[in-house]
Amino acid sequence: MADRDAEIARSSFGEHNVHVEAEDGICMVENAISPTTIPDEIDTGDDIERAGLLPNTIEEKPASSKSENSTRLAIVWMIVNTLATIGIVFTNKAIFSDSSLRFTQLTFAAFHFFITWLTLFTLSKPRFAMFTPKRATIREIIPLAIAMALNVILPNLSLAFSTVTFYQVARILLTPTVALMNFIIYKATLPRKAILALIPACLGVGMVSYYDSKPAANSNVKTTSSLGVIFACVGIFASSLYTIWIASYHKKLNMNSMQLLYNQAPLAAFMLLYIIPFVDTFPVWTEVPVNRWVMIMMSGIFASLINMSQFFIIAQTGPVSSTVVGHVKTCSIVAIGWAISGRAVGDKALVGVFIALGGIIVYSIIMLRHKVQIGKI
Repeated sequence: MADRDAEIARSSFGEHNVHVEAEDGICMVENAISPTTIPDEIDTGDDIERAGLLPNTIEEKPASSKSENSTRLAIVWMIVNTLATIGIVFTNKAIFSDSSLRFTQLTFAAFHFFITWLTLFTLSKPRFAMFTPKRATIREIIPLAIAMALNVILPNLSLAFSTVTFYQVARILLTPTVALMNFIIYKATLPRKAILALIPACLGVGMVSYYDSKPAANSNVKTTSSLGVIFACVGIFASSLYTIWIASYHKKLNMNSMQLLYNQAPLAAFMLLYIIPFVDTFPVWTEVPVNRWVMIMMSGIFASLINMSQFFIIAQTGPVSSTVVGHVKTCSIVAIGWAISGRAVGDKALVGVFIALGGIIVYSIIMLRHKVQIGKI
């Protein structure tokens, strides 16, 4: 049993949470493509092969034509995924910047869980047949549903009390944290060069944490509060634990990412309904500006687009493409976040940003080469 658990852990190594943005802190199939880690292959092939995206009566196209169409479709979905991910981070930041909505985190998470389930429910219908639903008992799925809720709520709280740049850079710590947990629990190890690459990544995040939380001389410059740093650290721990659990649940329940999320999302939303009245502080709903309601709906739409696009990306691209897309999203979010923060180009926090991003990109390259050597790619 110990050997089997260790193998499960290794299969998840370099794989982000197969359900949430993590880079975004939103419940999504997203996370098979993480900005901070290299995703392993995810077992969705059988469902995709049986999906029947085109009616059987349609004449089969030549292989070359099908390949070209597949490539174009993959590029389109990667663009959609990138834009939706960037959009959801900044939309959520705008929502949480409103003091009247900042403490409705559980309600917001439940809303996203419902949108996620609705998207998956639609994709599972015969008209789309993107995957075949598979049921798990409530007792089996409850621990994972709780972990998923924490994986969404804590990062969202971090986003509410920090700058977008800090929030996104801090998520880089998911990789070394998962690596450390895998080593402690399963004795799973990384190549030495990969470990060395994670050192500057961690140092860079530390620099950003320090300089981004210092009071700025210019009142227009946005900074990260102590609460933002605390929620980020606790959220990273929760997300890392969830990442490890996901790998074991895939094997334990014999489900792919879509099937597992289809079971988790409604249960997590239902559980939150019991806690929301005691935790969330609601505004006077009639006084919430129309533009905030529009943003909330946009956030839900972005979540749906991310879920749908992620399914196609997982199916049609390899780990190299997935990794590149992940880094493009991270760099784009960090750059835009920095541009709107009001900070100067010479700010010392920017040095930390480059060190952290450089470290995690080098780590990604090392892990890709390592997988080529051992025959995983």
